[in-house]
Amino acid sequence: MSILIGDIGELVTNDGDRRHDVAVIVDGDRVAWIGPANRAPAADQGIDAGGAAVVPGFVDSHAHLMFAGDRAAEFAARMAGDSYTGGGIRTTMAATRAATDDELLANADRLVTEMRRQGTTTVEIKSGYGLTVADEARSLRLARRLTDETTFLGAHVVPEGDADGYVELVTGPMLEAAAPHARWVDVFCDRGAFTGEQARAVLTAGITAGLRPRIHANQLEAGPGVRLAVELGAASADHCTHLTRADVDALASGDTVATLLPGAEFSTRGPYPDARGLIDAGVTVALATDCNPGSSYTSSMAFCIALAVREMRMTPAEALWAATAGGAQALRRDDIGRLRVGDRADLVILDAPSYLHLAYRPGVPLVRTVLHNGVVS
Repeated sequence: MSILIGDIGELVTNDGDRRHDVAVIVDGDRVAWIGPANRAPAADQGIDAGGAAVVPGFVDSHAHLMFAGDRAAEFAARMAGDSYTGGGIRTTMAATRAATDDELLANADRLVTEMRRQGTTTVEIKSGYGLTVADEARSLRLARRLTDETTFLGAHVVPEGDADGYVELVTGPMLEAAAPHARWVDVFCDRGAFTGEQARAVLTAGITAGLRPRIHANQLEAGPGVRLAVELGAASADHCTHLTRADVDALASGDTVATLLPGAEFSTRGPYPDARGLIDAGVTVALATDCNPGSSYTSSMAFCIALAVREMRMTPAEALWAATAGGAQALRRDDIGRLRVGDRADLVILDAPSYLHLAYRPGVPLVRTVLHNGVVS
């Protein structure tokens, strides 16, 4: 089944240009043709964009969707002056362990559907709220039903007891049970979580098991996480809120993507990452929602784009690129995040004449139509 999307007022391809008065033909799950609207070949069916903008589907490369319960009271306490410590993860852990498979899957599916309506066509899903061998394995088994981009985050926090002993569990029986359901391995390397050496042990074990590394790093304070990510060839170092000059230089010298999560700073009232400084230093930057029940309960990539422009001094073009092609690079994918012939047919028709409206009109539902794998959803 081929689909002609005609009368596109502005097409953002992320391939070096923005094109006007063009059409796109989708055949099956791939982009088959891009060119002037008046030269478009015939297709089985058509969608009239009505002069609106078309952009690649958003790629949300950092999300924690396998959980139960919420932490609205914790959010209210933060807004009243409490600081964010990460300790609330244990509250979600208890609810997640108590939930049935059906309950966990239904909640994650609800959030993926919510994301899709807002233009997200690829989402990464982490474990990390079970923190037992059985619960981490089931979280990933269920997540795999919703996405291929699944991440083993058994090293989220230390649930109880000795940290070194827990790392042995994570790198041994837990990894063995989780690895068949995961593509990635992750660790929270920060104050109150895991040290640099513990993080190294977790990532190295994951790599040995065939998983690719990524890391939560430098959210709460400067530390070894970012430089460890570059050293180990991690696809992404996520948060990057507190960076030293050496951290920035390391990111600029390697191919690790700095994934920024402005929803977390919005929700915790923390300082925003210096996106402008990272981009000017030559670092590849991605944007993601960090959707989770504690520190960033948003599923909207458009909201994160608006925050990045307003609070992190990114241009609208940079923010859209980071939310699409940047996220694809953070997942080491070259078939999404752009619109080129042969790419996966993941695209969004906006209810606006230009992509600029994503930042210009924050909070407004501007997604009119979403194609995911060539299917209108």
